[in-house]
Amino acid sequence: MSRTIDGPDGRPRCAWSGATPEYQAYHDREWGFPVSDDFRLFEKLSLEGFQSGLSWRTILTKRENFRAAFDGFDFDRVACFAEKDVTRLLADAGIVRHRGKIEAVINNARQAREIVRSERSLAAFIWRYEGNAAGPRTDSTSAESIALSKDLKKRGWKFVGPTTVYAFMQAMGLVNDHAEECVIRAEVEQARAAFRRPTT
Repeated sequence: MSRTIDGPDGRPRCAWSGATPEYQAYHDREWGFPVSDDFRLFEKLSLEGFQSGLSWRTILTKRENFRAAFDGFDFDRVACFAEKDVTRLLADAGIVRHRGKIEAVINNARQAREIVRSERSLAAFIWRYEGNAAGPRTDSTSAESIALSKDLKKRGWKFVGPTTVYAFMQAMGLVNDHAEECVIRAEVEQARAAFRRPTT
């Protein structure tokens, strides 16, 4: 099966981008482009956790609702959420109402603050695990995703298994997994080449 399909403009794109109308803009403008903003990184880790057992389309169509519900994924604010906030979120039909995943985001926000205290930024910590195309990989994990998952879990994070973390790394540009023939692959490579890796 081909790894690409022709997009509306006739140019080849990753085959998954044609699965639903919502995917093409996400594929063309976001997926794989490098990100260094702490809150965006935290948001994506959180949403990947919510996706567990669901389709990305489900999460993507609810993303603005998630952002509103979790204060823009500002982990300094989310870390202060209490049981009343869990109750509020469980009643919010605009998001995925799963107690374990909601509580994991709150827990992880507190752990993110600890990383910032010790490492100066969440981005600096995460980008140490940038994907190496030469390293051992499967379709759903890599040596780096396994290592990052292990480190996050050691620090108390939840819903951050190697597969979840690898999907996060693909989306946030730590690895370029666009198909070789995909027209966006070169754009992502250019963005990664120009990207200043965060150190603080």
